[in-house]
Amino acid sequence: MKSSQVYDIAVLGAGPAGSLAAIRAGAFNKKVILIERNNSIGRKMLLTGKGRCNLTNTASLEAFVEKFGKQGNFLRSAFFAFSNCDLMQFLESNGLRLKIERQGRVFPVTDSSCSVIDVLRKCLDDNKVELLFNKRLLSVKRESDFFRLELDDKASILSKKLILATGGVSYKKTGSSGDGLLIARKLGHSVIALSPALVPLKAGEEWIKELQGVSLKNVSIAFGYGKKKIKSPVGEVMFTHFGISGPLVLDLSQTIVGILKEHKELSLFIDLKPGLTDKQLENRLLRDFSAKGNTKLKKIMVGYLPRRLSAVLIELSGISPEITASQVTREQRQSIKNLLKALALTITRALPIEEAMVTAGGIFAKEINPRTMESKIIRGLYFAGEIIEGAAASGGYNLQQAFSTGYLAGEKAALCVE
Repeated sequence: MKSSQVYDIAVLGAGPAGSLAAIRAGAFNKKVILIERNNSIGRKMLLTGKGRCNLTNTASLEAFVEKFGKQGNFLRSAFFAFSNCDLMQFLESNGLRLKIERQGRVFPVTDSSCSVIDVLRKCLDDNKVELLFNKRLLSVKRESDFFRLELDDKASILSKKLILATGGVSYKKTGSSGDGLLIARKLGHSVIALSPALVPLKAGEEWIKELQGVSLKNVSIAFGYGKKKIKSPVGEVMFTHFGISGPLVLDLSQTIVGILKEHKELSLFIDLKPGLTDKQLENRLLRDFSAKGNTKLKKIMVGYLPRRLSAVLIELSGISPEITASQVTREQRQSIKNLLKALALTITRALPIEEAMVTAGGIFAKEINPRTMESKIIRGLYFAGEIIEGAAASGGYNLQQAFSTGYLAGEKAALCVE
């Protein structure tokens, strides 16, 4: 690449937002360069959906808007310009078969993020986008009708339009270092305070270490602080060596992080049998204990819970695991029922933002035109993806935001190139 070569559009960051922005801009026969600090595109996408890439959701446009809370209306134009249906059609028309799983989550049939990345790479090539890897942007200056991009190898690029799609600061090992946020701030933009979203939580109990890797389906959780409670629907959680994770925890984590700023710790209650009322569970326990009077308690409880968790629950109840069901008193049975309906943890804090899946906060949305993704402060500057403030629950919503804002930014930037 020659120093100070001129481009119509420069896109910084080759994640889903930057890649689709470059693809869309290239479709208008513009001279586009995509600059990435890693040695390949989509490094963070490799981790999404546990490597399976939950790329979007079948939910309605209104559901997408609602998932992003107060930032949802800002994203409405982007979701309309490139919807979940548009994304699925785009991928399928490029040879990637998709499937729909529970709660409308969409995955490639291959169960591999690499398959999505392969499509993006092909489309970048088809649209003649120049790729520049292993380069870090040091500074951006506005010079007349151009942006001058200074790179870490002392080379510079001139571009008529600039799209910042560098993401947040989560998963720094994938290149999300916050460079784009720093550049935007130097150019006059406001940055809303960053905080972790979709992040596991730490618990204070020592016994949690015994449950590392145990996953629970069809449970519900509730966080308690003061006289208030935040409840989840039925779903999945997973124990870690430091605390708890899984979809139910991750989806509420952004709210919990905010509450932890005011409260030193929160109580978390896991309802291990949300499909049963207290009375129904009490009757089931009584029936099972009566029918299996000579069976040891530890063996009976394995019928209710995974083996390691059943052992911990018995220990917490203070009952010997070796006694038979007929020896369990009414009070002890009540204690077991209470633990099954409200297994308590003490949440002390979240993991740091660098270990969160998504960054909440970012470029102040009111400084961006929602119909174009162009800066209201610097003409010709566009934003796409996680760099923009706001985050949603898990389920493919955040990746769709990246694809939609990238598509819109790439299209509008291309149409404004003279």
